[in-house]
Amino acid sequence: MNAFNFFLPTQMVYGQGVVKKAGEALALGSKALIVTGKSSARLSGALDDVLAVLPGEYVIFDQVENNPSLETVEAGGKLAKDEGCDYVIAIGGGSPLDAAKVMAVLAVNDLPALDLYTAGWENRALPIAAIPTTAGTGSEVTQYAVLTLEQEETKKGLRGADLFPQVAYLDPNYTASLPLHVTVDTAVDALSHLVESYLSNRATRASDFVALQGIALWGTAIPALRQGRFDLDDRDALLLASSLGGIAIAQTGTALVHALGYSLTYYEGFPHGRANGICMAAYLEYTKQAAPERVETVLELLDLASVEAFGELMDELFADHAGKLDLAPETIAHYVNKALLTNNIKNSLGNPAAEDLTKILTNSIR
Repeated sequence: MNAFNFFLPTQMVYGQGVVKKAGEALALGSKALIVTGKSSARLSGALDDVLAVLPGEYVIFDQVENNPSLETVEAGGKLAKDEGCDYVIAIGGGSPLDAAKVMAVLAVNDLPALDLYTAGWENRALPIAAIPTTAGTGSEVTQYAVLTLEQEETKKGLRGADLFPQVAYLDPNYTASLPLHVTVDTAVDALSHLVESYLSNRATRASDFVALQGIALWGTAIPALRQGRFDLDDRDALLLASSLGGIAIAQTGTALVHALGYSLTYYEGFPHGRANGICMAAYLEYTKQAAPERVETVLELLDLASVEAFGELMDELFADHAGKLDLAPETIAHYVNKALLTNNIKNSLGNPAAEDLTKILTNSIR
């Protein structure tokens, strides 16, 4: 018997026009802190839809950058506190959603953001409504928030049950304004969540069910990803697959792909999804030693004949924005050592050691 605990407190409201249909129910309090990036919330139409129906007062924080910093979340938390906000609406991709979660904590706890990693927090975060405008992180249904820590030269996650949004509104129309490279990068991020969850030491029958459904759904969008043209059905498949990936990793966490990918983002400037995609074929090849049937299942659901075909798909998707990596051995060793400090490695099948990670990263940059 495979005993497990499956926890997902977020209400998901999925479909076209769900924000407008929510109307006054969108409000989780009397005054909202609306957290966005600099442009995506407006370009997608999501912010306009929110403002058209939102009752009560609000204040907008629209300065969230990619890979948000401690300074940014502290500024947002202070704004929420100074303005007397009692709930948060997060609109955007993974960066605004993750930043909003930490702002919701800092609004009601008097401590520096960095201290959250060591001391935790006493007061429960403000309630959050999440509205994703990318199909990638699944942050709208997870208890995780990832920030950039300049002190440690990496990205690092926080987790807490109160970081689960209270409600997530998912409308595939909000992803239609994304540039092609962002659609691809975020889609591969979603796939990495699904695959790493399924190939995790913490996988259960319940998380497997979610991950496998998500992988199969993601696979239906491969032709659109290859052609760079998406209709609403494709956007729908990718958004739902992304949320399923979030549900899956909320139970299992991520694995070594993320551990290695963080350095490729921090030091080499690769978007998070692309950093993961660079490592995924070599990761699958390594994991075949420990779980050949599971790797084969992933490939079958994606209708790919081999790990080599998977790698060719990644190369094809990133061909226009590849940016070749040329890492010196000492640089690879540094990235591997940083990966070994993460909890992600413990989740990885095969108990990878430094030499394994070195081989995976070396083979990934080929």
